Amino acid sequence: MPERNIEFGKYGARGIKGHEAVARQLDDLAGYITTPVTARRGLIARLHYLTRTDHARTAARAAGLTVTDRTLRAWLDGRRSPSKANLERIEQAYRSVRRHNVARYLLARLNREGRGTRVEIHPLNQSQVDRPRQRVVEFRTLNVRHWDRIIAAWAAGDDRELDEAWVDQVIDLGSQWGQYEYVTNIGFAA
Repeated sequence: MPERNIEFGKYGARGIKGHEAVARQLDDLAGYITTPVTARRGLIARLHYLTRTDHARTAARAAGLTVTDRTLRAWLDGRRSPSKANLERIEQAYRSVRRHNVARYLLARLNREGRGTRVEIHPLNQSQVDRPRQRVVEFRTLNVRHWDRIIAAWAAGDDRELDEAWVDQVIDLGSQWGQYEYVTNIGFAA
């Protein structure tokens, strides 16, 4: 069984870790607000999302947005603007709360009552690798039936656990799973 890659990209191969591609796809499925937080409209939308209910405010405070209610009202009214550091905290808190809110929905959609979801794995890019060092790595599909650990790690923002959970699923590819540790893209729908 192959081990994990130690010197990825030594000969010019390009790609990202599989769990990062999965997290990126899950983020796309989460449906974040597309307007950037630096624009007034994006800031207001995120603040409304984080302050609409008491539950949302508690989750935002737990996610790192620790400002007073007076400051929040001033930001919402447009009397003051948040600093760059506070904009980053607002974005991180928004993403964290949004992930937590949609995790249960995504889990149900991806598990599909035990049937799972078909995942397309696009191999790494070897166009910059010298011809003798290139290996044959084809496009693969895999049916993932157990998304529980993957979604829980994604919602918590735990990269290490997400990597472990993803590798546990990719091992189903057999002895070739190590060839798909780094990929160009991973696609699936919910």
